Amino acid sequence: MLVIPTDVREAILERARDGSPAEICGILGGEFTPDESRVCSQYPAENVADSPRTRYRIDPEEQLEVFERLEGRGEQIVGFYHTHPRGPDRPSETDARQATWPDRSYLIISLEPPAVRSWRWRAGDGRDESPASTGGQFEREQVVLE
Repeated sequence: MLVIPTDVREAILERARDGSPAEICGILGGEFTPDESRVCSQYPAENVADSPRTRYRIDPEEQLEVFERLEGRGEQIVGFYHTHPRGPDRPSETDARQATWPDRSYLIISLEPPAVRSWRWRAGDGRDESPASTGGQFEREQVVLE
């Protein structure tokens, strides 16, 4: 389960609309556990992907800066967010290939059709037949607004 304040969700949606047709992205901070996390803040990041209309990538240096800010505020890395401006509201195969943070939430915002969904990346043991090269998979999780 991912608990997210309404104002954080609204800020991400506004940024998604402003950034369309490119994908926007960022990092979620707050209280993390492998099964239930609470978002306290969101940290927008620049999308530095070669094809920002269809992919997202957070610059590694910017990501480290955000991680340091999170730590300084006493927060943990809850997960990441990005948009699929024209859908779908679920992880793509590219998202699965690039997922690297076990048990973290990956919030996906679709503008067409409008939807906000979250998925937890569950790392596998490498023995399954998952389409993801890491042997893991996404599990849909409940999003609770507060």
